[in-house]
Amino acid sequence: MAEITAAMVKELREKTGAGIMDCKKALKEKDGVVEDAVDFLREKGLAAAAKKSGRITSEGLVGSYIHAGGKIGVLVEINCETDFVARTDEFQAFVKDICMQVAAANPLGITRDDVPANDIEKEKQIFRAQALESGKPEKIVDKIVTGRIEKFYAENCLMEQKFVKNPDLTVEELVKEMIAKTGENVSIRRFSRFLLGEGLEKRSCDLAQEVAAQLK
Repeated sequence: MAEITAAMVKELREKTGAGIMDCKKALKEKDGVVEDAVDFLREKGLAAAAKKSGRITSEGLVGSYIHAGGKIGVLVEINCETDFVARTDEFQAFVKDICMQVAAANPLGITRDDVPANDIEKEKQIFRAQALESGKPEKIVDKIVTGRIEKFYAENCLMEQKFVKNPDLTVEELVKEMIAKTGENVSIRRFSRFLLGEGLEKRSCDLAQEVAAQLK
């Protein structure tokens, strides 16, 4: 297996406009041969998807999903370029899949930019304390914290999460596939997830009953 260098990734990005992770994956698939990686990205539609990413998306759908007997509800707005694409069965199925993803995986935001900096700082402090408590040397603690923060993003940012119906794909890759299929830019604009009773304090009698049930 050929070593994948930053220069190779940069060259492939310049040729295709695809994302860094997509370029790395393509180079690994094609053993570091840039021209073969270009073909790989084009076959997957990822190069075309990158070129469409700046186009305006003013159409689309607001989708909804109710799960677990009405205890979880999700609303998602997904945009595309034309009403024609928005009304296709394929696009509507895609919207439903994203609604189910939000219901199942409970992301904090769509991308890393949506996660509050205070939350990230809090997680860093927790991870650092855990690493030091476990006896890890101070000199490697920062690397450990960085790795755990990357995992935190992957688990909590919608675009980086594994697609629940096919863990071989991330949601970002799923979006790019939809862009390639429709020939239009597609973007997840916003979502809301509702969990029945979330944020409400339960009555003491209800809590007592739950504890009693767990002890049986």
